[in-house]
Amino acid sequence: MMPYQDYLGRTETREDRVDRRLVEGLAATLSRPVPEGALPPLWHWMLFQDWRPASGLGPDGHPERGGFLPPVHHLERRMWAGGRLSFLGDLRTGDQVRRTSTILRIESKTGGSGELVFVTVKHGLEGPRGPVLEEEHDIVYRGAGGTAVRAAPPAPDWPDARRALVMPDSVLLFRYSALTGNGHRIHYDHPYVTQVEGYPGLVVHGPLQATWLAQHALDVAGEGARLARFRFRGQRPAIGGDPLTLMARREESRILLETRDPSGATCLAAEAELV
Repeated sequence: MMPYQDYLGRTETREDRVDRRLVEGLAATLSRPVPEGALPPLWHWMLFQDWRPASGLGPDGHPERGGFLPPVHHLERRMWAGGRLSFLGDLRTGDQVRRTSTILRIESKTGGSGELVFVTVKHGLEGPRGPVLEEEHDIVYRGAGGTAVRAAPPAPDWPDARRALVMPDSVLLFRYSALTGNGHRIHYDHPYVTQVEGYPGLVVHGPLQATWLAQHALDVAGEGARLARFRFRGQRPAIGGDPLTLMARREESRILLETRDPSGATCLAAEAELV
């Protein structure tokens, strides 16, 4: 029995408001128009930020372990591994939003870098017009040993894919961190990420890549398309300063998506289902 099983089923409820300054800031950061109606998918990740004084932060810039999530102290690295979302309604600027979170699963596994602990949290969002979305969010904890970025072969080509190119430079990564309240130093602190965590450069946020892919799916689907479900999983780190290719190909009612680095390796894989 893992020492964290007492955390299973733990819940918390938080409230927030969709502030126009955040919406305008993310639109500028992503080079998108400011939405006047429903927010684009995955923009809700700007909400429910967890700001702590410096004394309440760990060495990686994240809030210290403990509180709602299990305190996995023996594994130094904490990352967003993936997630699954079902879209039930919409969010608009000015909306008051309530989020109810429940710890669904805690699993221990062994990977190439050693022990891994996965924590899955279910979030349910409600707005003034009713339910907005249901989300399962996977968090992975791993040790500091091992190679930060392993070599990977190019992924198989998708000859019929729709492609788009994005450039996650240091300014964009900093702005996305600020807009989402993400203090993790791997996204903006070059000496830390290279000298302490061993990456070759700043790491591109998994949620940022997922947000790009969700919008890419809608662009491929055409005017009036809406997402019903979206799932994504990180496969390898994407490094800032290198262009990322957004890939999309349709398979009946779903769209398969990937971000690929300049070597052609897949960084994040996703799947979108349309209404």
